[in-house]
Amino acid sequence: QVQLVESGGGLVQAGGSLRLSCVASGLTFSSHGMGWFRQAPGKDRELVAAIKWSEVNLYYADSVKGRFTISRDNAKNTVYLQMNSLKPEDTAVYYCAADNRPESDYVPIRLSQYEYWGQGTQVTVSS
Repeated sequence: QVQLVESGGGLVQAGGSLRLSCVASGLTFSSHGMGWFRQAPGKDRELVAAIKWSEVNLYYADSVKGRFTISRDNAKNTVYLQMNSLKPEDTAVYYCAADNRPESDYVPIRLSQYEYWGQGTQVTVSS
């Protein structure tokens, strides 16, 4: 049974930082592309950042480029999202996800490319 467990969310003032972690189990973590999504109330779930299984390729949404960094530690089955210079518009539930095609040639950037999801962690940025 695949499990993805996020942690690290919380309440932070604008300009502050948080680091989200997602620990995976039940899958060959090092073979899967991973992504961080977020969903604000009344909005669609959107991809924030993604990392290819081989770590060679990364993707960032324009809204977070230069502020967020995705990374992974395959020895710990963990993917991270370092979030700096946080803004109130970053407020959302953040989800990590694992893709559905191990050792894919591409960074997974579409919702349909993800099969496994965590339960989410709330990030709230106050102004």
